[in-house]
Amino acid sequence: MPHQLITTPEAATRLARAIASDLSLYNEQKIIEGIENDTLFDVLRDEIDEGRELYKSRVSPDLYGKTNYYDRAIVDIIVKSKGYVKSKIW
Repeated sequence: MPHQLITTPEAATRLARAIASDLSLYNEQKIIEGIENDTLFDVLRDEIDEGRELYKSRVSPDLYGKTNYYDRAIVDIIVKSKGYVKSKIW
C-alpha cells in the first residue's frame, strides 16, 4: 500500500529529522572520521543521498521544492551533535 504524501511542514520536519537520526545512529564512526578529516559530506554522500530520496518520495513535490527541512536536519542532527569532535572546521 503506497504511503500518503506528507503535506505539512511539521510532518516533513519530523520525517527529515528521523532520517537524519538514523543516519547518525548507523554511521557514527564515519561521521566522526568525516568531521575530523573535513570530508563528512564526501564519506556520507551515498547515505545522505539515499536518505534524501526517501524523504523526497514521502513528501509532496510542492513542499519538497519549497523547503530545506532535510538539509537542516542533516546539519542539526549529524553535524551539530558532533561538536565535541576535534576538527579544523570549527
